[in-house]
Amino acid sequence: MTQSVGIKDIAREAGVSVGTVSNVINRPDSVSLETRGRVREVIERLGYVRSESARQLRAGQSRIMGLLVLDMANPFFVDIARGAERMARDAGLGVMVCNTAQSTEQEAEYLSLFAEQRVRGVLVTPSDTTGRTIDTLRRHGTPFVLVDRVTGGVEECSVSVDAIAGGALAARHLVEQGHRSIAFVGGSPALQQVGDRRAGALTALAEAGLPADVLRELPTERLDVAAGRDAGARLLGLADRPTAVFCVNDLLALGVLQALFAAGVRVPEDVAIVGYDDIEFAAAAAVPLTSVRQPAVTVGEIAAQLLIEETAAESGEDHTHRQVVLQPELVARKSSLHRR
Repeated sequence: MTQSVGIKDIAREAGVSVGTVSNVINRPDSVSLETRGRVREVIERLGYVRSESARQLRAGQSRIMGLLVLDMANPFFVDIARGAERMARDAGLGVMVCNTAQSTEQEAEYLSLFAEQRVRGVLVTPSDTTGRTIDTLRRHGTPFVLVDRVTGGVEECSVSVDAIAGGALAARHLVEQGHRSIAFVGGSPALQQVGDRRAGALTALAEAGLPADVLRELPTERLDVAAGRDAGARLLGLADRPTAVFCVNDLLALGVLQALFAAGVRVPEDVAIVGYDDIEFAAAAAVPLTSVRQPAVTVGEIAAQLLIEETAAESGEDHTHRQVVLQPELVARKSSLHRR
């Protein structure tokens, strides 16, 4: 293995002190033009790369924020990362993105990594529903912002989209289209997003004077396309098949759509489908997908800005924890627009 070139190597090769090399790198105007040129020639010839992480650790301030999400295969979280990266870049910061794949074990490992790297703070969508994730961040004294989560208190910042309102939008739309038997395809109700979207759907049914059993559960272990195909297969096997499906995200909805298409079931004539998130693929599906739109890029931007403000507050600036809740909107497309 080739040993990396250090500042002492540069000093020795250029015939100057370590302090002079440091000045050339950090305060070039304090060094004569001739010495500066000689040192820079050695730096280029030996391929020296400045250790930014070491500099940051000495200064006690990292230029990296962590972003921990449930599933980077879901474009919703990609858009959150885009928004966070945009805001971080404007502040001269970078973003380290890690994917827990809904695993509490991976989540704990990445939190340890963030602590080791002394990140400036963490944007986190926790998969651990026990609250241990947040306790770990507090214990390490790491600033954080909850993303895509509603917080119950005022001890931390959070950015979310009203999932109860979103679930109500989806169910209300299907009821208005004449449906009285709706499959609810989602992951574990312990996940706040899943539980809230289900609660919103039940609220809309109650408002319409319909019983809760209009909503029929088709739970999934994961929230991806493959889990949606499996749910679609189970839907097809039901003797009294629901006439509509509400999926807690678009990946599940696309999987259900694939399963129905493969079985020759018409969408929306036989079964209507509504997804959630309104990812780019929703409008481009074989049957354009009705979906509840979330402003994911905006979520990422606001979360990063809140974290930047909070870390600035550690230097003496004022900061008040804020819980920002954005509103979703229904985007109706062909997959549900067929009145029975």
